Amino acid sequence: MAHPDIAIPAVPADLAPPRGHYSHAVRAAGLVFVSGELPVAADGRLLNDASFEEQARQVLANVAAALRAAGSSVDKLVQVRVYVTDVEQWPAFNAIYAAWCGDARPARVVVPVPQLHYGFQVEVEATALA
Repeated sequence: MAHPDIAIPAVPADLAPPRGHYSHAVRAAGLVFVSGELPVAADGRLLNDASFEEQARQVLANVAAALRAAGSSVDKLVQVRVYVTDVEQWPAFNAIYAAWCGDARPARVVVPVPQLHYGFQVEVEATALA
């Protein structure tokens, strides 16, 4: 049984169910913790053959959906962690991210990694105010 101070929201229709033993988002201590989101479409399709830009947009859409399901939003983001398999993609990601964030400017780190699950090019996890 989960701890009574931890809330796990239902998976919204615009987000595919988790592919493992985790929740997309968890509310605790006034915060929302969003798991590493990958470029998986709401219908469960893996976008591993899509362009980096399409993967980045899907990942950010998934983060936003997880935040909404937990009663939060992009403007309440506190920290964002981005994992990319090619650091040369950072400028492209930064442009897409800036448009997605709007006026929100959470703390952020971009980490180059050798590979991601399913051959994806980008993964994003986040923490926000509830």
